[in-house]
Amino acid sequence: MGIFREYDIRGVVEKDLTPDVVENIGRAYATLARERGVKRITVGRDGRLTSPGLRDTLIAGLTRAGIDVVDLGLCATPLLYFSLFHCDVDGGIMITGSHNAAEYNGFKMCVGKDALYGADIQRLREIFDNEQFAFGKGAVVEQTIIPEYLAFLKEQFSSVQAEHLQVVIDCGNGAASLVAKEALEQLGCQVTGLYCDLDGHFPNHHPDPTVVENLADLVDKVKEIKAHVGIGYDGDADRIGVIDEQGGILWGDRLLLLFARDVLDEHPGSTFISEVKASQVFYDDIEKRGGRGIMWKTGHSLIKAKMKEEQAVLAGEMSGHVFFADRYYGYDDAIYASCRLVEILVKQKKPLSSLLSDVPQTVVTPEIRVDCSDDQKFQLVEAVMQRFHEIKKTQDLGTADLPIRELITIDGVRVRFDNGWGLIRASNTQPSLVLRFEGSTQDYLSQIREFLESELADVRHGLTT
Repeated sequence: MGIFREYDIRGVVEKDLTPDVVENIGRAYATLARERGVKRITVGRDGRLTSPGLRDTLIAGLTRAGIDVVDLGLCATPLLYFSLFHCDVDGGIMITGSHNAAEYNGFKMCVGKDALYGADIQRLREIFDNEQFAFGKGAVVEQTIIPEYLAFLKEQFSSVQAEHLQVVIDCGNGAASLVAKEALEQLGCQVTGLYCDLDGHFPNHHPDPTVVENLADLVDKVKEIKAHVGIGYDGDADRIGVIDEQGGILWGDRLLLLFARDVLDEHPGSTFISEVKASQVFYDDIEKRGGRGIMWKTGHSLIKAKMKEEQAVLAGEMSGHVFFADRYYGYDDAIYASCRLVEILVKQKKPLSSLLSDVPQTVVTPEIRVDCSDDQKFQLVEAVMQRFHEIKKTQDLGTADLPIRELITIDGVRVRFDNGWGLIRASNTQPSLVLRFEGSTQDYLSQIREFLESELADVRHGLTT
């Protein structure tokens, strides 16, 4: 079944996620978790219209297989992660469709404090397919987590005096509506909220801050009231989008660089992790400042696991996932990241647009998504990868107008040239390919993009004929 992804379970409700399927996902998780000593977990849900029904069916499966459940009710995904550190539990499941369209929903699962991904998801699928379920009778209790989370943030940022800061937030009618405004007002910020009422229809725009159109209202409001910063959230508030005071978009890798510089000031020589979509400027700046930058695979679970392995203090993705292990727990939390951003603005006493003014200016695209079916996308990327290996071998024997200097294949293929790079990889969450390009000038970017997209089109045509 296509619902078992690399680092979560996701599908269309009633089509992929039928009641029987969801209950058996609960039973399979409980079986796997009990094998690892788990007895009690938290369950949270986002504001999607289908989340209450999934909660009921999932919990029925969990308890039928002998797991006790602490039902957190409505909350953002970071609060589910927060509960793993602040509640007496051995794991947790968040019911969320994240940034997918309204008909989608799914589950982000943790055993202990670690997310399930990769081989563990496939082990869960094996239990699911073979119906090798444990049996028992678990209990359910309800517990709120939002007050404890807000109190934690208030204490963590008690020294921040942000009364002069005008902040605009756009919750996109998602789960950030439950906590974001109050969290920032605790720091003293003057907060103007857009779409801060929870509504699973997402009537104003889709809650995905990586898409430029979804940021239009935020940009307009920042300019209108002359705010210092604008902050957008995705549907379950684990991803952040940032607008500077001039209305410019601070993409995830630039935002991560801003955070990394701040951390390096306190902890010289630290290790940072980002992914194959991130600007080369990020890795170069970290190295220049004496830090260690590691390029890794895209995906929140994969990044978190790599952080532990490398003892990194901070990690992040282009998509706005930011993981602070410095002063925090190492998971992606857009609300916490908002507070850290406000803290930097208070500390620096400079406009946000000026804080990275010394960074080399490149021309870069946002993430570009190209529709591609789930059953074809990985095969296509593998074929593209082989094509570029062949091209590089040929180029190495002579000259080329656009010589390939390096192929990075840890996640799709990132093709590096003298004056930029391009990426083609398969999305782990949607039926699409993800492309991104960066060049030292617009001309170089256009050359790189035209070259890679042409090769992709040729390979795709070859696979379908």
